[in-house]
Amino acid sequence: MNPVVHFEMPAEDKSRVKEFYEKVFGWQMTQLGPEMRDYLLANTSPVDENNMHINKGAINGGFYKKGKDGTIPHIVISVDDIKASMETVKSSGGEILGEPMNIPGIGDFVMFKDTEDNKVGMLQPSQM
Repeated sequence: MNPVVHFEMPAEDKSRVKEFYEKVFGWQMTQLGPEMRDYLLANTSPVDENNMHINKGAINGGFYKKGKDGTIPHIVISVDDIKASMETVKSSGGEILGEPMNIPGIGDFVMFKDTEDNKVGMLQPSQM
C-alpha cells in the first residue's frame, strides 16, 4: 500500500493562515521563499533530527497560493517509483499534470488528476 504522507490546502493570506493554525492547533508553520513558490509548510507533530515524525502515523502539510494552483485541498501519496506510478496513473485513466520536480531533501513530486478529476500529488521520497 502507498500511504498518504502530506496534505495541501489553498490560502489567500499566508500570514493570516499561519497565525490561525499556530494559535488554534499549535502547528509549527514555516514560510518558504520564492524558490519554493512561497509555500507555507505546516508541521503538525514533532519530528526528529531526520525530519521524521516522532508520533507515527502523523503527516505534515502546507499551504499554496489560492487561485494560482487551485482552490481545493489535496493529498500527497508516497510511491516507491514515481515514473512507474505515472505510467500506472495514465494506463488507469488518470492524467499526469506536468513533469516531476525534485524538491531538495524531500524527493521527486508530480501532480495528477484521477478519474474523478481530483488533483492528487505523488512523492517518491529521497530516503527510498
